[in-house]
Amino acid sequence: MKIAITSMGAKLEDKVDPRFGRCHYFILFDTETNKFEAVENTGAQGMGGVGILSGQIMADKGVETVLTGSCGPNAFQTLQAAGIKVITGVTGTVQEAIEKFKSGELKAISQANASAHSGMKK
Repeated sequence: MKIAITSMGAKLEDKVDPRFGRCHYFILFDTETNKFEAVENTGAQGMGGVGILSGQIMADKGVETVLTGSCGPNAFQTLQAAGIKVITGVTGTVQEAIEKFKSGELKAISQANASAHSGMKK
């Protein structure tokens, strides 16, 4: 299964980024092979629609579950439409998030847990 974790950097030791659409990186991790790929979120600095764009990247990469701190309504709808599960409230390092996911500690949500545009810098 391919999962994606929002990350502050390109390594498993980096912290989970609390924002989905505006995260710095997505760590794409295959739970069967334990291999990962870091994908820079090139749309993170966009003026708007970044949650939708990020959701489309996840769908294009074949991700089945996203682990993040928070997810706004537009991103959540995009992910849900693509059949991608969303797990929020994730903290710590990417590696810790992967271990919690593998052990079944993390549960998917059924609606967005952040308001629209909540990840924008003020």
